[in-house]
Amino acid sequence: MIDDDALLFKDEAPEPGESRADGSIPQDRWKILIVDDEVDVHSVTTYMIKDMEYHNKKFEFLHAYSGQEARQILAGHHDIAVVLLDVVMETDDSGLQLVRYIREVLNNHTVRIVLRTGQPGKAPPAKVILEYDINDYREKTELTLERMLVTVISALRSYNFIVTLENNRKGLRKIIDASGDIFERQSLEKLGSGVLDQLTSILQLHEDALYSHSSGLAVSKIQGQSVVLAATGKFSQYVDQPIGEVKIALMRGALDQARSCPHGFYCESGKCAWYFKSQTGSENFLYFEIAKELDEDDRDLLELFFTNVSLAFDNLFLNRGIEESQKEIIYHMAEAMECRSDETGSHVRRVAEYVRLLALKYGLSEEEAEMFKLASTLHDLGKIGVPDAVLNKPGPLTPEEYQIIQAHVRQGHELLTNSGSPVIRTAARIILEHHERWDGRGYPRGLNGDEIHISSRIVSVADVFDALSNRRIYREAWSWEDVLTYFREQRGKHFDPRLVDILLASQEEFRRVWLQYSEVTGALSGVSSDMV
Repeated sequence: MIDDDALLFKDEAPEPGESRADGSIPQDRWKILIVDDEVDVHSVTTYMIKDMEYHNKKFEFLHAYSGQEARQILAGHHDIAVVLLDVVMETDDSGLQLVRYIREVLNNHTVRIVLRTGQPGKAPPAKVILEYDINDYREKTELTLERMLVTVISALRSYNFIVTLENNRKGLRKIIDASGDIFERQSLEKLGSGVLDQLTSILQLHEDALYSHSSGLAVSKIQGQSVVLAATGKFSQYVDQPIGEVKIALMRGALDQARSCPHGFYCESGKCAWYFKSQTGSENFLYFEIAKELDEDDRDLLELFFTNVSLAFDNLFLNRGIEESQKEIIYHMAEAMECRSDETGSHVRRVAEYVRLLALKYGLSEEEAEMFKLASTLHDLGKIGVPDAVLNKPGPLTPEEYQIIQAHVRQGHELLTNSGSPVIRTAARIILEHHERWDGRGYPRGLNGDEIHISSRIVSVADVFDALSNRRIYREAWSWEDVLTYFREQRGKHFDPRLVDILLASQEEFRRVWLQYSEVTGALSGVSSDMV
């Protein structure tokens, strides 16, 4: 019965308490804490089970001779698997008080506690098992070699099961976090890391594992090459690198073997690799190291697991490709619209970069900043309904023409307001509100202060900043200092004062964006020399 759980006895085993030169305990050991005020109990216990192994891991014993000593040891070792605990030590209930300390103060519900007593009358079993969170109760006189083995192995089996469940929960949490938001830049990497954690936990593998994926789609990081998307342990340094640059011959050899093996699985001398080519043509590799033989159940689990993971990555790459295509379509639409007004098409790209910069410095998340950046490109969509004669008039507008210009915000809003896309709905709100003013003197609704959504307040600053710092058909570009002076004057009037402060404090970053797009498009004509 015990053999089924890989319990082995060795003729030559290290003495109890063996540790590294620095005093630390090797990680591949089961830590067992013996708490008893009788020295002989410590000696007999370690002698009985010192040569035992469970799941190819040896035992390491920690010793405490009072409840207080045990508390100190427990505070410094958070991975103790089993506590063999005496009830009566410095007081009649020292052991029971330690149980409460472990469960309630340390909040440790993982360690398995085996209560042992030589005075059962001091702690009646029926009372103790109901009132205290212990996992076994034994009288010292009944713990023969065979019973001791059964008790310890049962405790270790329970501990190992609990730890495995907790590791699985952490892996699943990473997967859930990764899939929560399509705009999260590292979503693919986080998903890969999560599935690797889960796999190594389920199969009790070494922590070193690597997953690579080559989708064959344009959205892959290096088209046509297999790129490491996720890795753990010693392979972490290779994330985002082509698999061919991983300078580990044994790993690369295992991957080559997996290509030609049945079902794409190769495992020899603890080096395992899985190769899978999906229906979309993507090539997928998984490499990991193990310290045990894989049984048929393990292999079945691996096949199901890796096949589903590969399909999940395919879907994520496809979604990313669709997202990038949608962004490009929106940008091109916005630029084409800007061309009607004799303004450079880079206006929308500069505004988008300013918006992202302001949003991040305002304290918004990366996801919100990306959302506002993309939505901002459509802020003047309503101009599509403004006649060219009004839109491109070089002189002052008449009151009637100004009303036509003002109407563009409602027209653009009506075009997008019924969309089900979060980005398009955000764009519709920006179109409607980006000409409102902080002091309430804007249009179309005369909103003021926080009544104006933060996305619209940000776009207002970015749009006016770009409009003033670049040439328009009716005027030349303002100098850099004149633009900044205008924003100082309009702080708390036209613009959110906090956003103006961010602009003034970050003017060098705004200048770099302006230079980047102005130089590319040749938009420098007519710009004052002190702008550059």
